[in-house]
Amino acid sequence: MFSDRVKIHLQAGKGGDGGLSFRREKFVPKGGPDGGDGGKGGDVVLLADPSLRDLSALQRRRWIKAARGESGKGARKHGADGDDVELHVPVGTQVFDDDDLIADLAHPGARVVLAAGGRGGRGNARFVSSTRQVPRFAEVGPPGEERDVELHLKLLADAALVGLPNAGKSSLLARISNATPKVAEYPFTTLQPVLGTVEAPDGRQLVVADVPGLIEGASEGVGLGHEFLAHLERARTLVHVIDASGDVDAQWRTIDAELGAYGAGLDERPQIVVLNKIDLEPQPELSVDDPRVIAVFPLSCATGEGVTDFRRRLFALVPEPELERRTEDELADFLVYRPRPKARRWRLLRTEGGFRVLGTPPSDEELERALRAAGAKPGATVEIGDEEFELA
Repeated sequence: MFSDRVKIHLQAGKGGDGGLSFRREKFVPKGGPDGGDGGKGGDVVLLADPSLRDLSALQRRRWIKAARGESGKGARKHGADGDDVELHVPVGTQVFDDDDLIADLAHPGARVVLAAGGRGGRGNARFVSSTRQVPRFAEVGPPGEERDVELHLKLLADAALVGLPNAGKSSLLARISNATPKVAEYPFTTLQPVLGTVEAPDGRQLVVADVPGLIEGASEGVGLGHEFLAHLERARTLVHVIDASGDVDAQWRTIDAELGAYGAGLDERPQIVVLNKIDLEPQPELSVDDPRVIAVFPLSCATGEGVTDFRRRLFALVPEPELERRTEDELADFLVYRPRPKARRWRLLRTEGGFRVLGTPPSDEELERALRAAGAKPGATVEIGDEEFELA
């Protein structure tokens, strides 16, 4: 089933703990501290993949967790970084944190880090100084970022079919493309957007979207149209399909009014008007005089009359996409940057007998989470300044 919205929980990898080690070799009885640094935790990354069409794959993966970094070892060996988790999503995916738009992956290859892994903790070899030559502690790797996000998909199509229910949009898409939408003689046959690829003899391709039928009041949330109007925002051309056996002008005005009421520039897009069902009304006429209407095609999806000409001329009528130069490492097209939380003003160290807190002590709840993430067991000794207690 087509899926254009999904909520997921992201948890980046915890940084690896610094190594607490001392060099012990034959003939080197006091070799000094040699604990290496821990590896960085894995990030959770979103990548726009042009081969995907919806978010259904993430419906089965609601909790995404990256790998933690490895702990440092003796002989100043650093731990390996944790593997990133790369989530592939369709081009056109937007990321929301509550009501805030975080990223808009509007072109193939767009990439954004949604949850950063924790940095690796420093090994005891890093704490050697002139006054502290034998540090018996190492830094615990902090946890990675954790957050809930909601993904919204706005389809990227060269053209989108719009019209009243049962106007013949799905039949038209099935005629001109490789799509196989459900077609029936009753309204609201299409309940989810459908994409089809139209191929020209010279190899060119157009992506056409069939959006569920709109009714009066769709822009205000009536019927099925409210959510699906968003899928029209990125279509460069609208193909307005009208039932030629009814009042042609009235149908055009009804849909045009909904496009204008929704906004987002939909009422400014060029329109190709298709007068379908000429097998029932052989000579339909559209008397609307509007500069946005760039072509009118009478045809019949039932008999195929006029469909070949429409399909051939579609490539000339739909404008070419604007090419934008991008650097290879460019992130998403649109980002709302929010201040990141300040780096915590304390560090958790692992000692030979337990744990020690350096800096401004955190809240009890935050400290407990950090200790649990560090693997502290009940009864572990925790030092904060001159105080010492056992973890319950």
